[in-house]
Amino acid sequence: MHLNPYGEYAVLLAASLANDWPDDRAGIEERTLALGMTQTFPPAPDDHEQIRAVIDEWLTIVDEPDPDARALLLNAQLAAAAAYPRLTNHDGEGWHLHYRDDVPSLPYVLRAIISLGTSLHLVTRGMSRLGRCQAAPCANVVADVTRNGRQRFCSVRCANRAAVRRHRARS
Repeated sequence: MHLNPYGEYAVLLAASLANDWPDDRAGIEERTLALGMTQTFPPAPDDHEQIRAVIDEWLTIVDEPDPDARALLLNAQLAAAAAYPRLTNHDGEGWHLHYRDDVPSLPYVLRAIISLGTSLHLVTRGMSRLGRCQAAPCANVVADVTRNGRQRFCSVRCANRAAVRRHRARS
């Protein structure tokens, strides 16, 4: 049963690509499959650059602190990528909705999935639940998927580093 296949995994996929950019298209496709996408798409010569542009555009949303401005940026991405919902049944997944046209292009599909997933993430979890790691100098993206909405660090390592800094500052 697919309740919301676009939410959490899509925003985590975008964060993963932003935080650790693959060297080539094969690395991107590997990451998409590891994080929940099941479809593959025929390669195009400029896929790597186009997907980098998708992630860079998404990062403008991550870095926008104002919720209203963030919504405007996200709405523009949705307008460029999303389409009327349609039922589909591919790759043995069972019937589910796609919010995009059937364009066989990985950059197009990632733009649609990431923009819709980010929208659902921010609407259901809160507009503040996407940002950058709070452990300087780290600048990784943090997509807060915790229950309490208090994730400020990209990893346990960064959280521990920040705790050590706070402890040493008190001494």
